[in-house]
Amino acid sequence: MSSERNGHRFFIERLVIALIVIGIALLLWNLRGLFLLIFGSVLVSVILNIVAAPIRRRLGLPDWAALTAAVLIVIGIVVGAFWTFGAQAALQAEALSEQVPAAWSALEARLDAWGLGDTVREWTASLGSGGGVVSNVGSLAVSVGNGIADTLLVVVGGIYLASQPDLYRVGMIKLVPERGRGLAADAIEASGRALRLWLLGRLVSMTVVGLLTWIGLALIGVPSALALALLAALLEFVPFIGPIVAAVPAILLAFAGSPQAAIWTALLFLAIQQFEGNVLEPLVQQRAVDLPPALLLFALVAGGLIFGIVGLILAAPLTVVLYVMVKRLYVQEALHTATKLPGDGQA
Repeated sequence: MSSERNGHRFFIERLVIALIVIGIALLLWNLRGLFLLIFGSVLVSVILNIVAAPIRRRLGLPDWAALTAAVLIVIGIVVGAFWTFGAQAALQAEALSEQVPAAWSALEARLDAWGLGDTVREWTASLGSGGGVVSNVGSLAVSVGNGIADTLLVVVGGIYLASQPDLYRVGMIKLVPERGRGLAADAIEASGRALRLWLLGRLVSMTVVGLLTWIGLALIGVPSALALALLAALLEFVPFIGPIVAAVPAILLAFAGSPQAAIWTALLFLAIQQFEGNVLEPLVQQRAVDLPPALLLFALVAGGLIFGIVGLILAAPLTVVLYVMVKRLYVQEALHTATKLPGDGQA
């Protein structure tokens, strides 16, 4: 009788533990958007610390003063860029919003002449374009409002994280059992270093791609070259998918002028991506993070499927952190296999 009672108690304990684990898993799944916002704040804090570090080192300022200077510098860069290019970019963006529908109509007319118009219209209708876009204007406005609120939250959170990075780092380390805290601190430091290097590499790539796109589109004579170049530079943050998305409106506008201009525009984007992938990226990655392309591609797909558009944007930097964590905690520590981490001299 006693053994039967112990058996029931054992079963109930295991059942309770299983229910708790399932409940925690469901809670974490429902809070996945929050975790993504937290990671976005971490990115902002890393960017601010990248700017603050040379100020603190060269001028000998205290941490709070260097961070304040970094925030002011970032704001100054954004305001300065808007002051320098904002009026022209705004005009071109407004013109772009008017030119794209006209370019699409011109494309449809050309496709009709080639006997392909009905096929393309059926395909676009299957994607939910046309009237569906107009009917969802309200939800789109709500999404934009939520995006602005989330962006403000990420920026403010990033400033708080950057102001006291040791507080949050030590807090995370204390969640680990005492015997593993040294390893956890080492892994966090390695992932933070890799993230800084990756962000610097992306910044270089975005700047070069934006400049080359601006010059190339201006030479071809594509309308709104500056706005399209800024779009290409921003979308370069998302590997693989971003350049393809950036090329679509440019090719469409060029096609409205002539098929030859569209071909030249497509070749321009292809040439820039070949240069970025085969020349610029290897030079940058010598001091940054070289992720396996297949891993990065599937990480982008997973980020988009799980988290939506925000997950797609943040998938690459999140993959950098997880990639370094796996190499440090599993490959080096658990498997005792020598492997190089970004930014250090290990073999």
